[in-house]
This record gives sequence, structure tokens and C-alpha cells, in this order.
Amino acid sequence: MSFQHQEINEFSVNFSNNQENEAFRDNYVEFFGITRVRKGTSINEDIELSESIINDAVAMDAGFDSSDLPDYSLGQKNIFGQVLRPKNSEKYANFHTIDWLKDLLKDKFRHRWLNNQKEKGNWLDKVEAWYDAFSGWFLVLLIGLGSGIVAGIVDIGSGWASNLKSGFCKPRFWLNREQCCWDSVLMTFDKFRSPECEEWVFWSNEFGMNNKTQGYFISIIIYIFTSVCFGTIAAAFVKVFAPYASGSGVPEIKTILSGFVIKGYLGKWTLLIKSIGVILSSSAGLALGKEGPFVHVASCCGNIFSWMFPKYGRNEAKKREILSAAASAGVAVAFGN
Repeated sequence: MSFQHQEINEFSVNFSNNQENEAFRDNYVEFFGITRVRKGTSINEDIELSESIINDAVAMDAGFDSSDLPDYSLGQKNIFGQVLRPKNSEKYANFHTIDWLKDLLKDKFRHRWLNNQKEKGNWLDKVEAWYDAFSGWFLVLLIGLGSGIVAGIVDIGSGWASNLKSGFCKPRFWLNREQCCWDSVLMTFDKFRSPECEEWVFWSNEFGMNNKTQGYFISIIIYIFTSVCFGTIAAAFVKVFAPYASGSGVPEIKTILSGFVIKGYLGKWTLLIKSIGVILSSSAGLALGKEGPFVHVASCCGNIFSWMFPKYGRNEAKKREILSAAASAGVAVAFGN
């Protein structure tokens, strides 16, 4: 038996090249996702190291019986004498695809470690294990509340901005036309079934245009001017602050759910600018709907809230489970308004 030495990522790794174990090398060996050995080759001929899951790199002879390996998920020490804990963090480059198998292995390792802590640890370890078990429900609840609040703000804001093109509520400018006339005694309805009352002031009346023709002309100018302003402001916000807020967002969400990484597409700036853009764009009268943007907004909420729970925020495969639920919440709030 000969021994060889190789430096791998700043770690000194020794392995054997025992030809008697060549028959065992026909099997594919993966040691906790760290070192992979291709079928039918000696380990010193072809070693493929996956991206770093933990800071240790260990090369095992393919002829070694893997059943004799210690169960590192139970908190034993590694070859450097350090207690092994699950590390969920994984950094993927932009516009790359995640490694589903690696992330699932990490989550399985984390589960086994938590179960061991729940059985053998102190009461704090038990609380941590129970918190991890219920964190998914808490996260989905937060996503539902956040998506509903944002959708409500967008719906109320778009209604107010749309009415602003024709007039404003003089006593309380933050109310839209319907809300302004709720408590009015002299409320009537025009031919379009829109409420009319003394509290709601049209722009033509505010500028003193008592002539019907002049009032109609002024109303048309203000209507067009405000629509152009709303559309221009929305486009400028998207161009300057969040280019990913453009479009409906549904095709990109489907791409992300399939495992593709688009950094910044579900960030806080995208959420803010997308919400403002939907209010301004729909108020400007542009030909668009709220269904696609609400799916994008809800997915942004899911991505942001997931960082509060490392179980999902630091594991891209698990995060996509939450993003699927968030997209469903976006569809629900879009058709529930």
C-alpha cells in the first residue's frame, strides 16, 4: 500500500492507493457532500471537491467502509478537535443555479443535529429545537400579514391617486372621493354612479371656472397632466432606484423558484419601488393589472422575512419552499381585494 500527500484548499490531505480495494472503488462515494469520487477511478486520480459546506476537507479512500464513519450529526468532534455544528450559510454567485442536493443534505444534517440537541441538550437546546420546528408556520403567518398590508396600502393609494386627477377632499385631503362623501348629508350620484358632495371639490371649481366649457377644458388638462406625472414618476423611480421592479415579475419568480439566483430581485428596494410604482402606474391609467405585481411583492416579503429565520434564510433550497407559499399569498391578495 502506498500513501500519497496532496494540498487541497490549504488543508493537508493524506490518502492511500491500495490496489486491493480497486473493486470497492466502482461505487460512488460522497462523504457528507464534501468530497466526491467518480466511479471506476482511484481516489488519487480524480478528486472533485464541491463548494465549501464546512471548513474541513477530508479525502476518504473509496475502499473504506462508510458505515464505520462516526455520525457527525450527533455533535462529535471533527479531525481538528472542533465540535461539529450545522452551518447553513451558502453563497451563490449572481445568475447561477443552486445546488439542490447540497442544500438538502445540509438541511438533513441540521435536522439530525437539532433532534440530538432536543434529546440530550439542556432546556435552551430544547427551546431552540421547538422554535426551529414551528418557525415555518410563523414565517408563513408573517408573509400573509405583510402581503395583505402592502396590498391594502396599494389598493387604497391607487384609489386616492386616481380620484386626485378629478378633484380632492377639501376637509381631509387624504380621503378619496367615496370616503370623503360617506358622512355627507347631501350626497348624490352622477351618471357614472360616482358620489358627489360639498366636501369633494373638483379642480374646475377650485380654480373658479364656473363656465361649463372652461371647466371641462381645465379638467381635461389637469387629468392629462397628473396622469403623465404619475407615469413619469413611476418610470423614474424604477430606472433610478430599482430596475428589477419593472414588469409583472411572474416569469422571473418562476425562474427563481426553479433554482436560479437573481440577487436583488426580491430585495427591500424592489418591494418599496414596486409598491409605489403599482400605485402610480394604475392611477395614471396605464394598461396593467395588479395580479403579477402582487405576486412579486409577496415574494419580496417572503425573501425579506426569511432572513429572520436562519432555517430558510441561509438555505436557498429551503427558501424556495417559502417563496412558493409567498407567491400563492400574492395571488390570494390580488383576487381578494
